[in-house]
Amino acid sequence: MAEFPKQAKVVIIGVGGIVGASIAHHLIERGWDDIVGIDKSGVPTDIGSTAHASDFCYTTSHDYLSVWTTQYSIDFFEKMGHYARIGGLEIVRAGDEAWMEEVKRKISSGKAFGTRASFIGPAEVKEKFPLVEEEMVAGALWDPDAGLVIPRSQTVAGKLVDLGEKSGKLKAFANTPAQSLIVEGGRIKGVVTHRGTIMADHVVVCAGLWGRLIAEMVGEDLPVMPVDHPLTFFGPYNEFEGTGKDIGFPLMRDQGNSAYMRDTGDPKTAEGGQIEWGYYETDEPRLCHPRDILEKNEARLSPSQRDLEMEQILEPLERAMELTPILGEIGYNESYSFNGLLQVSAGGGASCGESQKVRGLWYCVAIWVKDGPGYGKLIADWMTDGRTEIDHNSIDYARFYPHQMTEEFIENRCYEAAQKIYFPAIHPREPYATSRGIKHSPFYEREVELGGHFMELGGWERAHGYASNAHLLEKFGDRIPVRENEWDNRHFWRVSNAEHLQLSEDCGIINLSHFHMVDIEGPDHVAMMEWLCAAKIGGDNMIGKGIYTHFLDDEGMVRADFTVIRMEDRCRLINGADAGPRDFHYMRRVAEDKGYDVTITDVTEAFTTIGIWGPNARETLKKVVADPAGLDIENFPFAAIKPIKIAGKTVSAFRLSYVGEQGWELHMKYEDGLAVWDALRSTGVTPVGVETYANSRRMEKSLRLQNADLLTQYNLIESDLARPKVKEADFRGKEKHLEYKAREHQPAMLCTLVMTDNVDAKGVARYPVGILPVMDPETGETLVDELGRRSYTTSIAYGPTIGKNIALAYLPWAYCQLGRKLTVEYFSETYPVEVAAVGYTPLYDPENLKPRS
Repeated sequence: MAEFPKQAKVVIIGVGGIVGASIAHHLIERGWDDIVGIDKSGVPTDIGSTAHASDFCYTTSHDYLSVWTTQYSIDFFEKMGHYARIGGLEIVRAGDEAWMEEVKRKISSGKAFGTRASFIGPAEVKEKFPLVEEEMVAGALWDPDAGLVIPRSQTVAGKLVDLGEKSGKLKAFANTPAQSLIVEGGRIKGVVTHRGTIMADHVVVCAGLWGRLIAEMVGEDLPVMPVDHPLTFFGPYNEFEGTGKDIGFPLMRDQGNSAYMRDTGDPKTAEGGQIEWGYYETDEPRLCHPRDILEKNEARLSPSQRDLEMEQILEPLERAMELTPILGEIGYNESYSFNGLLQVSAGGGASCGESQKVRGLWYCVAIWVKDGPGYGKLIADWMTDGRTEIDHNSIDYARFYPHQMTEEFIENRCYEAAQKIYFPAIHPREPYATSRGIKHSPFYEREVELGGHFMELGGWERAHGYASNAHLLEKFGDRIPVRENEWDNRHFWRVSNAEHLQLSEDCGIINLSHFHMVDIEGPDHVAMMEWLCAAKIGGDNMIGKGIYTHFLDDEGMVRADFTVIRMEDRCRLINGADAGPRDFHYMRRVAEDKGYDVTITDVTEAFTTIGIWGPNARETLKKVVADPAGLDIENFPFAAIKPIKIAGKTVSAFRLSYVGEQGWELHMKYEDGLAVWDALRSTGVTPVGVETYANSRRMEKSLRLQNADLLTQYNLIESDLARPKVKEADFRGKEKHLEYKAREHQPAMLCTLVMTDNVDAKGVARYPVGILPVMDPETGETLVDELGRRSYTTSIAYGPTIGKNIALAYLPWAYCQLGRKLTVEYFSETYPVEVAAVGYTPLYDPENLKPRS
């Protein structure tokens, strides 16, 4: 074994797993060298989840990032000669209408994201997978690109490490656990092991099940949790004897039973001559904190493999035997069967990116084998370029709030996640049931009295509508359709659309306490914001103004959007609850890297915000302010910020709108919020839920939403948010921004679409939620621009003023014409849509008080 190094550029903790090995490989591809990999077990791992993973790869998902990483990984495995592209089935049992609908939805998502999934009938299912009882099946999703990593992902990990070592750019050491991390001045400096200490500029934690224990060494936690996964084997099964195959039939998922099944091929292969059946427990999943995982010498099987009792799986196994009777006809191999540990996430995705506390310390945990090489590519690019080719906001570790990294929160949310690994189908608006009520507005009790329908974002309870406004359905009911389809209506409250129309006719107030607020102050606060923001921030003439602007990355792509308020001694950045923590950590890192003398402080919970909008907003607000004349248009121009007095409280009134009506954001100290709310309510103004703000009204106004419509795959001009004139001062991404601006036209533009017919084959009017592919009606193919970016709806909502479903989607330039007829697909049915706007053009213009159809 090579001499243990004392210095390295990068140390990878967990290099023996498929994720760590893939990161090492991709870092080398990006030009990195002097990499040291360590693992607490063998290399490749003999105890991590890579050592016993089922190694399935399915491309089906409702999440583009997941599809991208899986497709990349499949191609990667195949180029290495370690992939059997044998295909995969997702079975729908006869009579299971709910899962049939889910399969239809998956096929439509597949068209959006570029998979080749299709629906096949019972006879073809039987032909592809003879072990199934045909009369038990209504059909299946068929994924021709699904398959198996062969002979194991463990083998691939070992080969990648070997290749790295042969290149001279990687040194790997087995049986070398990290004992502690060295941190100086907020930066990673090294890793302590029993072999010695390695000083390093970067440390990447891909320790899988043990990742939380590494994070604890620097006072952080990772919102993931290992959970038992029953994995059973039956045999002997000699159907493929003599073929040399690792698998003979396609993979088979029985997700209505939260289970999967496959053969293990030729008996002479590593695990051949058996049937593998796995199950994800939906009722009482058993979580296991990493600190309770046994060490190698203590475990009877392996630290990540625990004993399995037949009682755990008896009921779902009996159901499996109905579908595939062979499980009851051949022997149960008790000695092979076990509970394998895998990771579930409290945050709806992996935890990747730089530590919130320690510069140079990176995490990459909660990754499945099917995504391992894809995440290796993402992390290597991220560390090298500071960005990735696909937007990574949904996995960025910086997105988490402190409350989301407490042990109770992690356990609660991971328990829910474990119940939903395979079943049931998760609605795009599905709320969490646990760890709720963490953050409340100061007038939360008033909202409860109003019968608020609460959803949660960033810990904040937000009412999407109020039962107290049910009477408005009598006034507007003929303009608000009843959503007959349960899926379309799930987690939607019809009264929300009535509130929308009331606001547009009169006035409404909206609780915006979830706004994330950060103060940037110090000698360089203006200089830093001027360099970070695409819009002009500097200059004394900007003091007292609110500036809507963006962070771009070095490629000129849209990283974030928010409002900056210039004050005498600071800038206040007002952001969405989901993007706020990420942008907060980003600014701190930029300040450190560029040496700006600033203090950046999260002040979110010190303030609260109420929006007041509608044609009568000015007259309503005049009833409660100390100086009514100060609100007159000549005294209070658009985008101005001025102090006003309400109920004796000082309020910063900011004249702008995210709902397309005149009005103000009212910012005040948290403790003053209740008095201001009560004063406004004393006028008789209607409380309006955030559904109107975040969805229906902003869609009618063609306003964009960060992390949905604004992504790092697209530039500021494609989203049609670029200012006519580029500011003189330098800013991040300016060179690329100017390059894009000089184009004759952009490869794609964010367009507004309206559905011209929303009635399905059963005669039911549909109101889509989620992501829909946008297709050429002549070819039936999803649109793809010249850069290979696919067209799908980034936002969609019903607009009651317009009386139509409205969607935003990036379209290739050749399709960007007003009136262009296209189609979208929803639950495997196509619907006609029309391009109603190319770029930013409101469908409803409050200045003229009329809709534009």
